Amino acid sequence: MTADHPAEPAATTVSPWNLPNALTVLRIILVPIFAWMLLAHPDDVVWRIVTTLVFAAAIGTDSIDGHLARKYNLITSFGKLADPIADKALTGMAFIGLSIIGELWWWVTIVILVREWGITIMRFVMLRYGVMAAGRGGKIKTVVQSAALIIALLPLPGWALPISWTVMGAALILTVITGVDYVLEARRVRAAGRSPA
Repeated sequence: MTADHPAEPAATTVSPWNLPNALTVLRIILVPIFAWMLLAHPDDVVWRIVTTLVFAAAIGTDSIDGHLARKYNLITSFGKLADPIADKALTGMAFIGLSIIGELWWWVTIVILVREWGITIMRFVMLRYGVMAAGRGGKIKTVVQSAALIIALLPLPGWALPISWTVMGAALILTVITGVDYVLEARRVRAAGRSPA
C-alpha cells in the first residue's frame, strides 16, 4: 500500500470466552435452580424470598451482560443467539412456575409465552431481510414484565395482591401491544428487503 492508501487494520475476532457470555451462561444455569426453588417450596416464606432474590439477580445479569458487550465490543454470535434464549427461558419458567403453583392464571402465561417465543422466532427468521432491533416499547415491556414477576414471586400479604395483579396486567397489555408492533415492523422490513435496490 502507498502512503495515500494506508493498510486497513486487521479485523479482530471476538472470543466467545468473555464476561458477557459467562453471565448469559450463568443465567441459563440458574433457570433449573430457580425452578426447583419455586416449585419445591411454594408456601415457605423464607424460600420464596430467597427464590425471588435468585430470580432478580438472574434477570439483572441481562442488562449487565448487554452493557458490557456493547461498551467493550464483546458482541459475539454466541451471545446474539444465547442471550434472548436465556431471557425467555428464565422469564418463561417464572410464568409457568407461578401458574403451576396456582398463583397466576394459565391463560395469562400462555398469551405471554406465545408472544415472547413467537416474536423471538420471527426475529431470527427475519434476519434474511434485515435486522429488527429491540424498540423502546419492547425494552419497557421487559422491565415491566420483570417487575411483575418479582412482585408475584414475593410472599405478599393479601392486601398487597391487587398491586401484583395491576403490574401483571400492565405487563400483559404491553406484551400484546409490542407483539403487534413487532409483527407490523416485520412486514415493513420484509417489504423493504424484497424491494429492488
